[in-house]
Amino acid sequence: MIPIEDIEKITDGLEPAEALKALADKFPGQIVFSTSFGWEDQAITHMIFSGNLPIKVFTLETGRIFPETYYVWNRTMEMYEKPVHAYYPQNEPLEKMVNEKGPNSFYESVDNRKECCGIRKVEPLSRALKGNQCWITGIRAEQSINRQSMHHIEWDDQHNLIKFHPIFNWTLNDVKEYIKKHNIPYNPLHDRGFPSIGCVPCTRAIREGEDFRAGRWWWEDQSKKECGLHELIIDKQ
Repeated sequence: MIPIEDIEKITDGLEPAEALKALADKFPGQIVFSTSFGWEDQAITHMIFSGNLPIKVFTLETGRIFPETYYVWNRTMEMYEKPVHAYYPQNEPLEKMVNEKGPNSFYESVDNRKECCGIRKVEPLSRALKGNQCWITGIRAEQSINRQSMHHIEWDDQHNLIKFHPIFNWTLNDVKEYIKKHNIPYNPLHDRGFPSIGCVPCTRAIREGEDFRAGRWWWEDQSKKECGLHELIIDKQ
């Protein structure tokens, strides 16, 4: 295990793309980036693909994503001529859940929703991260109150690896300007009031003045807007 302070020294003072290169050199063959094809993820994907960085890019294909997300996924692969590796839910637990509770059980209780996220996202993520030492994400502090308490470099005790958020301190305007400057394909749903895009039945456009993640699982307590992918984070030396 590499101490977080060592990673801080490696990336200190570097621009996001430079930091990604430094970490790719530090963790050869053991560094991955998870994308859901949102603004932030597209910016980081551009840094990785345009720089030919040896970082595996993957996505969680839940089976419930928007047609627009498939569009930007395909467009990204065409533009950069690089693969985006898909991880799907395991069929047996998914079929069991749907057969017993129906296709939209997540509306009925928080436990049901967490079960669905666990099957469609959390378990596939564990497979995608297995054997790696560094996980790159598109998390920004500005996205939610919960994320403001995070750090740009963290230890993920659940998956036993370093998490690095290269654009953690960027504003949404910073991201948009980067997208525009480099002519990066992005999800057209962003232009329709969707700042955060997940599965179709669990995502809606936000209203003026609402929190960035208000459109995710909007029927639940607004104080918690995570699906389980980024909950168990602690600092560890």
